[in-house]
Order: sequence, then structure tokens, then C-alpha cells
Amino acid sequence: MAYHEPADMKYMAKLKKFAPGEFKKFMDYQDVVSREDGAIPRRYREIIAIAVALTTQCAYCLDVHTAAAREQGMTSEELAEAVLIAGAVRGGGAVAHGLLAMKLFEDSSAGHSHATA
Repeated sequence: MAYHEPADMKYMAKLKKFAPGEFKKFMDYQDVVSREDGAIPRRYREIIAIAVALTTQCAYCLDVHTAAAREQGMTSEELAEAVLIAGAVRGGGAVAHGLLAMKLFEDSSAGHSHATA
């Protein structure tokens, strides 16, 4: 069995069938990316969606939003930059959490514990 195949999108129909109310709400929420009347143009919304999909590691999101971004005129150069910007921000998140780890480590050496029961 292979994971993350484009054909897996057929299972969206099953989600819709078995949870129609929730599916509709989810799809309504997804319209925030495809808005044409927002302050952020659709093309940029798709590039943002790609960057978020990269950080959340959603292969299906990448499938949908790279195709939509291409339709909106995204270039290969913009995609490459979005990939590297997302990587830098994700790496920055690890460093930011590293600061918290350092703080917790130092606090634990002073006998403090942040764990809750």
C-alpha cells in the first residue's frame, strides 16, 4: 500500500457521505483560501496555503494548493522561495521551543517542576 497518492482524494466523498454536516462546515472553512474579494489576492492566498501545508506536512494540501497556485500564476521561483521561507520559519519554531527547553531545564535544576498532575 502506498501513502499520499492523489487517488486518495476519492475518500473525500466518503467523508461527505458519513458526516455531511461536518463536511460542509469543513469545506466552507476551506473557502477562506479561495476568496477573490479579500485584501490578500487569491494568488498570495494560495502561496500562503502552500507554505502552511509544508509546515504541517499535508501532502494532500500540497496537491490541491500547488495546482491552484499554478492556475493563479505562481512561478517556479515563487514556489522555491515559499519552500525555503517555510523551512526557515519551521526551523525558527524549533529554536523558539529550544529557548523554552533551556528555560525549563534551568528551572528544573533549581528544583522547580512545571508538570501538573
